[in-house]
Amino acid sequence: MILTVDVGNTNIVIGCAEPETNRIVFEERLYTDRHKSNTEYAMAAKQVLELYGIAPGELEGGIISSSVPPLTKPIREGLERLLGKKLIEVGPGIKTGVDIKLDDPTQLGADLLVGAVAGISQYGAPLILIDMGTATTISVINDEKRFMGGMIIPGIEVSLEGLARRAAYLPEVAVKKPNKLISGNTVGAMQSGSIYGHASCIDGMIGRIWDELGYKTAVVATGGLAGDVIPSCKTQIKIDDQLLLKGLTILYGKNVRMEKKK
Repeated sequence: MILTVDVGNTNIVIGCAEPETNRIVFEERLYTDRHKSNTEYAMAAKQVLELYGIAPGELEGGIISSSVPPLTKPIREGLERLLGKKLIEVGPGIKTGVDIKLDDPTQLGADLLVGAVAGISQYGAPLILIDMGTATTISVINDEKRFMGGMIIPGIEVSLEGLARRAAYLPEVAVKKPNKLISGNTVGAMQSGSIYGHASCIDGMIGRIWDELGYKTAVVATGGLAGDVIPSCKTQIKIDDQLLLKGLTILYGKNVRMEKKK
């Protein structure tokens, strides 16, 4: 069993997985705090493991991906102290098996790369991957399994927070699906606009991608906000909450277990 960690701007997704079967044993989310020390992150991870009755010594190793560069080193070092083992870090030089067709492949975020690895393995190609967190990212993998690029859209929470800051009479509201589309009050109208507006954006972007590719694809969504928005989309979209941890597990197998077999 291994430790899998994905560091995002809002949440840190932490879990354990079995590389032999790619089974995710558990998944939890911790709030991303840029002020915590490596020791504090180690203690937080230790508490999560204890919840599931797992001792750090039981883990054969671990892998981490990060979209928050200032936190990558302290979190990795804290977890390495906890496990007593080095963690694989998703970055340049790691074996992925993904054919990346970008202007500058080094600009591809670790989370998008990990999602692509899992998406191709689990759902094949062509494929559209939607990751809904601080930003909503849309990644496109064509029918030749090439990562073609995609789009970055302000996330639903970022959009709502921006409205509350910039518009004097608009309050802060929670991300929540309203009872009806056409709302008779400000809070309901903001919630309707954020949920249904974001869902319509996703539907529209998928249609435009299909038009540009010349064929339809499977569509998979992940991320902490996918469950709030995707059910309101008109396009058939599969929600896979464990996509990133699955990708990390696959990458661990490609980079550690294959090396051990040589």
